Amino acid sequence: MTAESLISAILQPLTLDDTGLFAIDQMSEFHVRHLPLVDGEQLLGLVAEDDILNYDLEYKIGSLNLHFNRPYVSAHNHIYEILRLMADFRLSVIPVVDKQDKYVGMITQEDILNQLGNMGSFTLPGSIIVLEMHRKDYSLAKISGIIEQENAAVISTFITSDLKSSMAEVTLKINKKDVARIIASLERFGYEVKASFHESDYLNDSIKERYESLMMYLNV
Repeated sequence: MTAESLISAILQPLTLDDTGLFAIDQMSEFHVRHLPLVDGEQLLGLVAEDDILNYDLEYKIGSLNLHFNRPYVSAHNHIYEILRLMADFRLSVIPVVDKQDKYVGMITQEDILNQLGNMGSFTLPGSIIVLEMHRKDYSLAKISGIIEQENAAVISTFITSDLKSSMAEVTLKINKKDVARIIASLERFGYEVKASFHESDYLNDSIKERYESLMMYLNV
């Protein structure tokens, strides 16, 4: 999944002639904290809500002494790179440029989450297992082999780790609802199972809390 398939069909960039008031109104209406600023087809950078509020909102953006961040993605960049940049810069939107570095659109948090939610690994039934281990001990081939011995398969996986720590959490989506035997096998091979979640867990009110925790982790 690349950036060009995630571009918002609704949001428009700001121009140098737009006022601060217009920018704030647009951000408020679409629930974002940033908007791209363009001069024709040229991307000048991202305008942040906090920066605009430091000035008289009647002034045109082009007259303000703003220092723009210029993070952007190319139209062919993968969704993982988009997520990394949005998390690194704590962005609510990120601009997209073409091969000639011309502005072609922007991607919002909502665009990303909607696409992730529709991906097969999220919509397929199953369960979640979270392992904790030393980063040096991680081997997806070995873990998958153990799970496949129980007639199951890993649908998706991702790793979270603090760079200052030698430990990592490995989150696995398994294509089975009952993972008791899988957990027992993993523990028999020395893996520490930190948590597990069955499909039914996502049908109660705790889903909102887990979603908010994920967003806090990503700093998005």
